[in-house]
Order: sequence, then C-alpha cells, then structure tokens
Amino acid sequence: MARTAAALHILVKHKEQADDIIQQLKKGAKFQSLAKKYSTCPSGKKGGDLGEFKKGQMVPAFDKAVFTGEILTPLLVKTKFGWHVIKVLYRT
Repeated sequence: MARTAAALHILVKHKEQADDIIQQLKKGAKFQSLAKKYSTCPSGKKGGDLGEFKKGQMVPAFDKAVFTGEILTPLLVKTKFGWHVIKVLYRT
C-alpha cells in the first residue's frame, strides 16, 4: 500500500465550477494554468502543486481520493474547504 503521494489540485467553492474545470482538462487545457486561474488555495500560484505528502496528512476525503484514485486522471472530491479537482502524479 502506498505511503506517500504527490498531487496537483485546484480548489473551488462550487461543484459546477469544478465540473467545468474537468471538462476543460478533457479538452486539453493545462492543469497548472487552470490552477493559477481558478484555485482559491495558495498552492494555485504554483500551478496547484502540493508536492509529496504522507498518507493521513490531508483531510480524510482528499486523502482517500489521492491514495485510491487513478493516477494522472482528474478526480473530483468535496471537503470542508470546497471542491477539489485533483491530479495524482505518483504514489510510493
């Protein structure tokens, strides 16, 4: 089982906006560009890069998505902070 992961994410307030971002990604938009444009998280300035983190370091719903979801495929998850579009880069 993976103990660490690296991911990018875009944090927005509304599901509709998160769905729109996923559609833009499917059409070929660059994740980092969308993160800089839309994310309300400070990581947005870095293209949504969260770096590498350990299992259990993030809020439970986010953690579960990162450690069980597909790698390099945009995932959508809701937490107390809002809606996250997540792109898992790798797990170790």
